[in-house]
Amino acid sequence: MSSHSNRHQMVQKIANTQHQLEQIDFKHLPLKDLFGCNVFNEQVQRERLPKSVFKALQRTIKQGAPIDPAMADSIASAMKDWAIEKGATHFTHLFQPMTGLTAEKHDSFLQMEGPCQGVVEFSGKELVRGEPDASSFPSGGIRATFEARGYTAWDPTSPAYILESPNGATLVVPTVFLSWTGDTLDKKTPLLKSMEVLSHQALRILRLFGNKESKKVFTTVGPEQEYFLIDRAFYMARPDLIHTGRTLMGAPSPKGQEMEDQYFGHIPERIIACMADCEANLYKLGVPVKTRHNEVAPAQYEIAPIFEDSNLATDHQNLTMEVMRKTAPKYGLMCLLHEKPFAGINGSGKHNNWSMSTDQGENLLNPGDTPHDNAQFLVFCVAVIRAVAKYPELLRVSVSGAANDHRLGANEAPPAIMSIFLGDQLQDIMDQLEKGQPKSTIQGGFMEIGVSVLPKLPRDAGDRNRTSPFAFTGNKFEFRAVGSSQSVSGPNTVLNTIVAESIDFIATDLEKAVKGGKDLNKAIQDLLAGILKESKKVLFNGDGYCEEWHKEAEKRGLPNLRTTIEALPIITRKDSVDLFTKYKVYTEKELVSRYKILCENYVKTVNIEGKTAVMMAKTMILPAAIRYQGQIAEAVNATKAAGVDNTAQVGFLKCLTGSINDLQKTTGDLEKALGEHPHGDELAHATHSRDHVLAGIFKLRAAADTLETKVADDLWPLPTYREMLFIK
Repeated sequence: MSSHSNRHQMVQKIANTQHQLEQIDFKHLPLKDLFGCNVFNEQVQRERLPKSVFKALQRTIKQGAPIDPAMADSIASAMKDWAIEKGATHFTHLFQPMTGLTAEKHDSFLQMEGPCQGVVEFSGKELVRGEPDASSFPSGGIRATFEARGYTAWDPTSPAYILESPNGATLVVPTVFLSWTGDTLDKKTPLLKSMEVLSHQALRILRLFGNKESKKVFTTVGPEQEYFLIDRAFYMARPDLIHTGRTLMGAPSPKGQEMEDQYFGHIPERIIACMADCEANLYKLGVPVKTRHNEVAPAQYEIAPIFEDSNLATDHQNLTMEVMRKTAPKYGLMCLLHEKPFAGINGSGKHNNWSMSTDQGENLLNPGDTPHDNAQFLVFCVAVIRAVAKYPELLRVSVSGAANDHRLGANEAPPAIMSIFLGDQLQDIMDQLEKGQPKSTIQGGFMEIGVSVLPKLPRDAGDRNRTSPFAFTGNKFEFRAVGSSQSVSGPNTVLNTIVAESIDFIATDLEKAVKGGKDLNKAIQDLLAGILKESKKVLFNGDGYCEEWHKEAEKRGLPNLRTTIEALPIITRKDSVDLFTKYKVYTEKELVSRYKILCENYVKTVNIEGKTAVMMAKTMILPAAIRYQGQIAEAVNATKAAGVDNTAQVGFLKCLTGSINDLQKTTGDLEKALGEHPHGDELAHATHSRDHVLAGIFKLRAAADTLETKVADDLWPLPTYREMLFIK
């Protein structure tokens, strides 16, 4: 059977398949009953725990008070009974190793009391601590491979939940992950440390303003998730998507996103059915997903939640990605979370909306109606500006990776230059503050639409800026550079730490001034004006895509770390080590390990892509091209034998042969680059991967894509962009 038959039969099958779309009955599962039904949340804890235990646990969750180990048995017993009622047979400690994914080992509740006599048990010891094998997880040299012991420790601030499966269910306990020596091997532990550091520093500012009631400040996050959905049959026919998450070759479709008809457009029936199923499962797990819509590129979509504290939001974001991956195949789809699965159209990000709130619900980045009079807001806002201006390279490092390098700086993503967009209103206030006491706030007013039946609409005092990597959007900052496949743990750990350092700097100065008898408002005005003079270089309200901004940013001294390889050395630079060790978020040893792990991940990612590209070129593209070359050669000979002018056919055959030669040469060059092993450290290997292997992949792709435009469609072996992106 020919390739033509295989591919076209696949398309025909997709077109004719009727999927079971009505799998969720929201008439009998109303949202208010569905939400959190599989979560060991505050309501369940109140119902099932002794009163004293419940209150103690809530103090731990809401105020950071240490958990009493003596209560662990009581909590574990209640969890077990609740989980078994929900159909659970096993429990697991879920953790976030340095793979960028989550990991879990399941254990049964079953324990033996004697021969053929079993009971179900879940002790406080099993709840609080687990002991998974740590030897096969990345450690960056923290421990030798043969040193296998690792520990998971219960994180009570992120509630346990039930994960349902076709046969039974599992009680999932979110945990941190540590080595036998106490070094962190995960992404959650540093995040929790950074949140505590920021809380401590922010409370110092609140005390200066007379707030004696707040006991904790939370950083809050609402990560928007962009993703692609394509038919599963197409995915299975693309080795590059299976192995790397992105297409390593593929000529552009005649139509891409240039008509701008996808964004916020009508959601196809199969897609919205899949979305609703995902949402139903996420509601059960207590994930407050709010928004769904078509994104800019064809076959691209977005899901966005309501804000939560950073730790819980991170756990929920990991759950969101997992639920999306698991749900899509039920509808004959595959969920692609890679930052750039298709060349030539928009990639996917994970916009990290970040703010700070007290345990009493006050958003510290809410400017109010007159932000020029809101001194507390100005202090916290200027602290963020100072943090980004002082540590832009660390923010860039936090979103680094081979996948995100394909996206940053393209027309759908912010550039690698870290800058802040404040908007007209807030920029005007900061300009006033730099010169003295701010006295006014630009108001938005109302829009006159000119249609009598429509009301006047209130206008925001400033527009939005999609080209800024770090934009103020009303009561939060949107960190737009985070990649769609990344965990938000790393970016938020960095963001929390650098802002905590700035708040520490401001609090120390203000405390000293007030202690010396200076008026607080005068001290704030003097201090913030000086900070803005030093930090305003990072403020930019214009088009982050334009070439003029790149030139201007260079004049301002803003770094432009275009690739991961340029960014990674920042991790172990002295100022980075000093920052993270000062606040005990990372030890120097842990920072070195992260640096090594990220270098190794880059090399492994690019090498897998290179090997996959070579395999596809040799076993799929080249055979199809040579087969077509033979057909054209036969036609050339036949026309020549018939005495017909075949100049055009000969020219095409020469052109086709030249393209085949290009494919074979670029394939050989890439194989050579893959076989080379440069001398030097981890960064040298990563640099070789970027400069030679990745560059070779790009050249091979160009040759393959050229052939796709020349080889007969009935011989082309791979699902094309026009099929994957537009057949739903």
